[in-house]
Amino acid sequence: MTTPLLSLRGLTKAYPGVVANDDVSLEIGPGEIHALLGENGAGKSTLVKMIYGLVKPDSGTMEFKGASFAPQDPRTARASGVGMVFQHFSLFDALTVAENIALGMENAPAMGQLAARIREVSQSYGLPLAPDRTVGDLSAGERQRVEIIRCLLQDPKLLIMDEPTSVLTPQEVAILFETLNKLQSEGTSILYISHKLEEIRTLCDSATILRLGKVVGTCVPAQTSARDMAEMMVGTALKTPQRSGTQVGEVILELDKLSLPPANDFGMPLRAISLNLRKGEVLGIGGVAGNGQDELLGALSGETTVGNGMITYKGQDLSSLGPNERRAIGLLSAPEERLGHAAAPDMSLVENAMLTGATREGLEKGGMLDWAAARKFADRIITAFDVRTPSAANAARSLSGGNLQKFVIGREVLQRPNVLVVNQPTWGVDASAAAAIRQALLDLAMGGAAVIVISQDLDELMEVSDRFAALNEGRLSPPRPAAGLTVDEIGLMMGGAHGLEAAHV
Repeated sequence: MTTPLLSLRGLTKAYPGVVANDDVSLEIGPGEIHALLGENGAGKSTLVKMIYGLVKPDSGTMEFKGASFAPQDPRTARASGVGMVFQHFSLFDALTVAENIALGMENAPAMGQLAARIREVSQSYGLPLAPDRTVGDLSAGERQRVEIIRCLLQDPKLLIMDEPTSVLTPQEVAILFETLNKLQSEGTSILYISHKLEEIRTLCDSATILRLGKVVGTCVPAQTSARDMAEMMVGTALKTPQRSGTQVGEVILELDKLSLPPANDFGMPLRAISLNLRKGEVLGIGGVAGNGQDELLGALSGETTVGNGMITYKGQDLSSLGPNERRAIGLLSAPEERLGHAAAPDMSLVENAMLTGATREGLEKGGMLDWAAARKFADRIITAFDVRTPSAANAARSLSGGNLQKFVIGREVLQRPNVLVVNQPTWGVDASAAAAIRQALLDLAMGGAAVIVISQDLDELMEVSDRFAALNEGRLSPPRPAAGLTVDEIGLMMGGAHGLEAAHV
């Protein structure tokens, strides 16, 4: 039998109130693409952090290339041949591609030599990059290329990838998979984390499933349905979001040539966006990251000031109303960046519930904050959205990304908005939780609310949307009925084709 490239035996890691990994064992062979699956809080992030030297296990052993492996830090892991591409990019917008890559290398060569190497490696793997381009000018897909090339320049034997396709168009996903298959053919092993189970079925040779920190099974993805894998992850039957035929009502929100200058040198302007949103409908807005999603949500939420008459709600001009005033009349939002924007990292879940729920949940009376009521509200969110946390008193940053996402979305949904605008509502969330969040959004619409879902997950948009529009370079294509649109058509719209013509390519 071939000696495994990486072997984990009985890895255990506990934190106060939770055992993140409990006696985890797995093996990855040379040249194998191995999926690591599990719902939010299952222990995936902790496990890969131990492999990459960011976290030390409490017990258990690791072997890499047949020798004992216990990296003290990421530098040691990289020197041994382990590279990692994180879900959240660690790049500096004001620096060039070459400068960013140099910062992540232990002994970077001269800049001219490095630039030549970047061109050579990026072309060889089908991920062309110009070393002298400023990172702030790159698309999300190009930024991911920077992270991948930075890893490849260090010749890893094991490449760990965490949710690598969450910011890519379908066309970019195809290019990435070609690259990963080329790496595999050259003998590189890949540990692949993703909640997109059809991708797992297409790409991966084998899979290990975690649940509540323990290994609960393995499978060959190509021989296992996405539903079966999802049900192994959650341990129960998976519910598919359902919607009854709710009647769409009157126009509740209008945008009339909404335009905004970029907030900074690397921001995206909004260019004459117009649309009508009706009660009871879900409008899906697709787009690759960085094409104006944050700016659009900021304009709708009141965080960004807009010109008179550009946004009206029930006929009322919203230009003079800030976020709190908009919340009071029923226009709520949930931004993409959950830690630092949607939630204050060091505040407890009770305090975070207070931050946006004070007005609509009656948590503030006569200038006094009702903390007992805030705790009840936080507990209600935790129960209704199955947020995995020891207590509502825990800080937001202590939750896994997916569990914090459930809390953030639940906090807004339970405030009974008339209009809810969400950006990436199920980003980094497992299949079961994603289904629950989508069902909650559909339930809102069935109750008469109007919902705008901004997302890079095309399957999600097709599942929940009545109408679809694509956002690219700050422009919004005319909304079209979602029924009948193909993924290829939407991908082209997201990738830069504007207007109705793009939808018919």
